[in-house]
Amino acid sequence: MPAPLVYHHTPPALMPLYGKALLPKAGNRKLQDIQIPPLEAHLLGVATHTPELTDYRTVCDFPQGSRLPITWPHILAFPLHLKLLTETAFPLPLLGLVHLRNSITQHRPLACGENLDLRVIIDHSRHTDRGLEFDLITEARAAGRLVWEETSTNLFREAAPGKSGAKPRPAIETLPFSEEIPAPENLGRRYAKVSGDRNPIHLHALSARAFGFPRAIAHGMWSKARSLATLEKQADWKDGPVRASCQFKKPLLLPGSALLNWRTGGESWDYQLLNTKGNAPYLTGRIEWL
Repeated sequence: MPAPLVYHHTPPALMPLYGKALLPKAGNRKLQDIQIPPLEAHLLGVATHTPELTDYRTVCDFPQGSRLPITWPHILAFPLHLKLLTETAFPLPLLGLVHLRNSITQHRPLACGENLDLRVIIDHSRHTDRGLEFDLITEARAAGRLVWEETSTNLFREAAPGKSGAKPRPAIETLPFSEEIPAPENLGRRYAKVSGDRNPIHLHALSARAFGFPRAIAHGMWSKARSLATLEKQADWKDGPVRASCQFKKPLLLPGSALLNWRTGGESWDYQLLNTKGNAPYLTGRIEWL
């Protein structure tokens, strides 16, 4: 593994990295010949209470208070994610990557104002029937102890020879509790302002059409955060160590509306973000208390 990139207190600037994101990658190599080398970056002594935190809570519907949203370290680590994904050694173009899955483990609630040391690793690349997958692994430590970790699995698409057609979708189970969640037209721009994630597919219908979408689409991590914000408000939510995982299924077009559908009870809850008809999922997930 190359020597890790290390930053102290101040993350890498995003604007130059977005310029690098537009540069071509991979050349004429076939995808099956591409290997992703392990890459690593650190951000030491990062402040958790940033100017964007209040607005992030509002956009995702987390309450204001002394505890950080469970998804907030993902936002703090985003500049490191973008830095590694735009490194010369990373062989794939950033635009076109698909976020497949995300799993966050919070070992204890995080207090607003704590300082964290962040570590991000790109590793575990593998060729699948859908293309080349890899994991973006993020760890957050406070006073040297691991307090939060995340694995985001991403895909660069390429159909395998002889594979065609979509697999039939399994029937959707209707869970006991539901709440409608609005997703206004400006949601992508509002979330981009607080997260730093300015992928053009999220910002405007015109820029999204350039990448094959009829309208702008909601950020996947907004959909997850917005779902968790609602679940955390339920009376039987627990404060102990918890893992929140999800699989992203289809894009949520903006403007639009979604139906959060969930089941509580025991040491795990199931949840799904569906279209308003309840017959197609934007994401499905599980909460597990550890």
